[in-house]
Amino acid sequence: MAIQCHWPSNSAELCLLRGDVHVWSARLDCAAPVLERLAATLSADETARANRFFFARDRSAFIAARGILRQLLASYLHRAPADLQFAYHPRGKPFLVPSTQDTSLEFNVAHSHGLALLAFSLDSPLGVDVEFVRSDFASEEIAERYFAPQEAAELGSLPPAQRPEAFFCGWTRKEAYVKALGDGLQVPLATFRVSLTPSQPAVLESADCGRWSLHSLSPASGFTGALVAEGKDRRVHCWNWLMEDV
Repeated sequence: MAIQCHWPSNSAELCLLRGDVHVWSARLDCAAPVLERLAATLSADETARANRFFFARDRSAFIAARGILRQLLASYLHRAPADLQFAYHPRGKPFLVPSTQDTSLEFNVAHSHGLALLAFSLDSPLGVDVEFVRSDFASEEIAERYFAPQEAAELGSLPPAQRPEAFFCGWTRKEAYVKALGDGLQVPLATFRVSLTPSQPAVLESADCGRWSLHSLSPASGFTGALVAEGKDRRVHCWNWLMEDV
């Protein structure tokens, strides 16, 4: 299912209803004062993880992405960002440590080239992915190696000018599905199929495709993204996160 999102800026009090999925787009190149405020909300293990990045830009991107996630979760849960505690599934997918104040809030995060997507729902698994479309990427070779044969054939049938965007449409859709499952790389990418053609509806074909809805996202110029959420007829709402909200 394809959706058109206008990505308005929104800083109002957040209300997430069952059947809703909220997706936030956020730039990670935060001003130094904003980055400092976000860093102050991280846990000790998150700070240690950030400090393991060799390059400052990667360290700053991690701090921004995790800090913004904490800001949004805190707004949904009416708690302080620094009070939230995360645990991790065996494959590394984070989740909130349950407490008496928390609802069953599901979330997923992806980022690429300084842009993050953060998705939220109640009681329903979901996965999100975003990529910067690069024309110099060896997309056809990667598709031949990792994609389903039908996907590689679809990519090869498109005009050369359309292939970079089509490849990343397919890649983000596949990644979003795998992340929704929570199994990481344990799910071979060639064992299920998604559509690639940008102008056509997003389609997922898998053994359990009746369980999921697939949505294409266009969060910013030059980027493509995808959301996979459990259940059909999801109401998907998209916003841009404001640095002024910190």
